[in-house]
Amino acid sequence: MPDMSASASLAMTHLVPLAKELDEDKVTPGVLGFIVFAVMALAVWALMKSMNRHMGRVNFTEAGEPGADSEHALAEGGRKQA
Repeated sequence: MPDMSASASLAMTHLVPLAKELDEDKVTPGVLGFIVFAVMALAVWALMKSMNRHMGRVNFTEAGEPGADSEHALAEGGRKQA
């Protein structure tokens, strides 16, 4: 098995000159960064559209308090008898 430190130092000697050629003030995400950002934006848009469609299908009626229905029925029944 080859020594990992030797291959790491060999890789560093080849990569260091490439890193020195880059101007630190002009480093940008590039085309790949834009593509990743655009795909993520489209995915968020699609998820929000899907969520909006699903939330529109929800039939939500808020239930009252459990004792409120019986009290309401008693009040109406009491009025009819009087």
